[in-house]
Order: sequence, then structure tokens, then C-alpha cells
Amino acid sequence: MSHNSFGRLFRFTSWGESHGAGVGCVVDGAPPRLSLSEADVQHWLDKRRPGQSRFVSPRRESDRVKILSGLMEEGGETFTTGAPISMLIENEDARSEDYDALRDVFRPGHSDYAYQRKYGIRDHRGGGRSSARETAVRVAAGAVARKIVPEIRIRSAVLQLGEKRASRERWDWEEAERNLLRCPDVESVKDWEAYLDGLREAGSSCGAVIEIEVSGVPVGLGAPIYGKLDADLAAALMSVNAVKGVEIGEGFGSAALRGEENADEMRMKKGKGGEVVFLSNHSGGVMGGISTGQDLVLRFVVKPTSSIRVVGRTVTSGGEDAEVSVRGRHDPCVGIRAGVVGEAMVACVLADHFLRHRGQIG
Repeated sequence: MSHNSFGRLFRFTSWGESHGAGVGCVVDGAPPRLSLSEADVQHWLDKRRPGQSRFVSPRRESDRVKILSGLMEEGGETFTTGAPISMLIENEDARSEDYDALRDVFRPGHSDYAYQRKYGIRDHRGGGRSSARETAVRVAAGAVARKIVPEIRIRSAVLQLGEKRASRERWDWEEAERNLLRCPDVESVKDWEAYLDGLREAGSSCGAVIEIEVSGVPVGLGAPIYGKLDADLAAALMSVNAVKGVEIGEGFGSAALRGEENADEMRMKKGKGGEVVFLSNHSGGVMGGISTGQDLVLRFVVKPTSSIRVVGRTVTSGGEDAEVSVRGRHDPCVGIRAGVVGEAMVACVLADHFLRHRGQIG
């Protein structure tokens, strides 16, 4: 299977399956003498870890990371050496027997059928490489990437959960860190919880829209043709499991605006030595593929979890019609844990573009 690496100058290669011994990655391109420890990586993995509430997969994984290479201790602190950083996250709670009934059945909404047709083989135990278990290593790689661009702040919140949408008037980034649903609207939390409980009892699921805000981005990241910053960000987010759409800035909403409304007009800020001030940010912080210095604003949508108890029509690998109800441990909404994964992919893109920019411009 090809295409298991992401990035150019900052690059990581992931490996492992949902029900194998573990998952991991090798990060290449991290500059030397970056302060980095297992605790730095663990902080972000804990935000993604399953089993933390009734609203996510009950699979019990500690997701403890082990950094096997690329670090050296000096003066009581560990630093990167510039060598490849290898990280391992062991699987502790895989229950392959839960998937025995699916050995010869293609799950609707999953990659089972496409995998079988392409490779002639598939891992029915949770999807193998297509499992969201792989996203743990993206978060680990993203933790390293954040060290390359420490002045950049990346945060996320769930804008919409199924048919429930957070209020912009009550939007509070800090609230999204306090509740289990990553909801930035405190008045909507109880309603969202009841909504998810109903879906769980019905054996169904829902999708979500996650918003990411990135502040502290310098002007000039990206290139105007085949290295557009927004194109790479969109590709990174689209590579995450279950993501079916990405928009940047005003996104699809810009279709309803007039040209003069959508244009991000500019003025010179008085008393700041010629600093340019934008009067709006419909572009989401990127113009012509290059960062403007404004906040990056991105949104991505994840589809409803396909592994549900509701009986669905399908076919078998033997070419017969069948029905399937998927049992096991699955998130009623993958969007709750997807935010930190999206943040990690954004961090990897920004670290890569920062190194590219430094290499060309100095």
C-alpha cells in the first residue's frame, strides 16, 4: 500500500492497523535542538483518546506514546537531534472477535468494498489502515510540528453537531475546552448531550462541522501556484477519516456575497509605522495561496459514523445480497474527537510551509 507519508520538508510516515500490535509514525525534517518530550506529545494525545465519556468510543486505550529515536537529553531537558523521530502507540484494547461476523460482509458507508476491489484483500477487523485509530499518530506528529511554530496558536471547536448548531453570539473558545462535546456555546451543551443520547439509544449516529482558528501566522507562508497554503491545508484535512468537505474563510458562503462585500479591504494603521490593517477576513487568512498575517479560519465536515446498529442493506464478498447491523465500540459522532486531529494536520502543514519559506526566503 502506497502513500503513507505526508509533507515535504517536514514529513511524517505513519504505520500500523486498528487491531495490530500498535500504530506509530516516523517524523523527518524536525530541526535540531527543539525542546521535546513524551509529555509534550501526550498532552495532545489525551485530547483525542477514546473512552473518556459516553459520547465517544468506549474502546479503552491509554494511548501512551513512546519516543524511540531522535531525542537527546542535556541538562535535564530533552531535545530533538535533527534525526528521524520514531513514535510508538501500542494497541491495548483491540477486540478482533467483535468483527468476525463482518469477515465476508461489506459495511455500508465504509471503505470495505473499495479496498477489496483495489487490493484484493481487506482487514475486516475495524478496517485496518482505514480505521480512525490511525489518526492517533497524526496527533503525535502534530505535537512535533507545533514545536517548530510555537508562536502560532491552533484551536478548534464543534460548530455543528448533527442538526444542532452553536450560536455565534455565545461563542466562547474557552468553553469548548471545558465540556465533553467541544461545544463553544454553553447554553447548547445540555441539548447536544440529550441529542446524542437519543442517537445512541436508537443505534444511529450523526455528523459534525468543526471550526479551526489559527492565530499568529506570519505573512508569506505558501506559494502562488502549486504550493498554495490553502490548497495544502484543504488536502490535509480531507485526508482525515470521515471528512467530506472543507471550507476556508467565507467558504461556500462567499457565493452569496457581492464582490465588494467579499473583498477584504485594507487601511494603514495610524501610529504603527505603515502597518496594513484588513477590515474583514472573508479570505480566511490566505490570498493567492499565501498567508496574509490574519487568522486562518477553516471548517471541515465529518460524515455520520458508518458503524451503526441500524440494519442496512449490503452485499457479501461472495456476491449475495445481505443485511448488516454493526455491533462493537464506535463513536456516535466522530466529530467530537476530530478537532484535535484537524489541528494536528494544520500544524503539520504550517511547520512544513514555515521550513519551505525559510529555505527559499531566509
